[in-house]
Amino acid sequence: MNLILLQPGDVIGNRAVVRGEAARHIHGVLCAQPGDTLRIGLLDGPRGTGTLLAGTAEAAELDCAFEAEPPPRPAIDLLLALPRPKVMKRLWAQLAALGVGRIMLTNAARVERNYFSTHVLDPAFYTTLLIEGLQQAQDTRLPLVSVHRQFKPLIEDELATLSDAPLRLMADPAHGGAGPSSPSAPGRILLAVGPEGGWVPFERDLLARHGFTPFGLGARTLRSDTACIALMSVLAHVQAANSGLQPTP
Repeated sequence: MNLILLQPGDVIGNRAVVRGEAARHIHGVLCAQPGDTLRIGLLDGPRGTGTLLAGTAEAAELDCAFEAEPPPRPAIDLLLALPRPKVMKRLWAQLAALGVGRIMLTNAARVERNYFSTHVLDPAFYTTLLIEGLQQAQDTRLPLVSVHRQFKPLIEDELATLSDAPLRLMADPAHGGAGPSSPSAPGRILLAVGPEGGWVPFERDLLARHGFTPFGLGARTLRSDTACIALMSVLAHVQAANSGLQPTP
């Protein structure tokens, strides 16, 4: 836990009381003592520092000082054909750690219908995992999540209101290549990743008609969770390079 992420209700004025896993981490892992300074953040708000006033494994009281502005929302949106529940469970924290602004989970021809009845899509379940990823990456911006049981209406009618990304990319191992061409300027990117069996021709054609450019990472066909992480890493590197930032190793 590289950042103690506070809920808005935890903070009153400049004081915060944290309980549960965060308190146990401060007490048992960080072994923090009164007067120690900890990295903190407010969910969907700014980062800052917290000075430990008192703490046990049950609760920790912090004196908080926050930055003026929250970090920007990550500039990659993800359109993902819903994978198997156990795969999606693994992905939640990883996606938040890598940095994604919005996650749109969609149906597709090769997605099993029963995937949509899993508890893995319950906000009470996945929010905890998203927060775990944010704390790992020292971010505060919770990804926006939406679930779409119909692929065609999502692409034709809803997508424009969900993501204003000027660059749309469709992961397609049949395309080959070594990754996307770098955009001329940094900006928002919408990445579409298909199911284990890939997009069917109708889905590829529909995405292409709505501005998605196919690209791949080479000749290897990857599992959907591996592909998500690899592709998002490539795009984050592209954005960092175009922003004049040094990518974080």
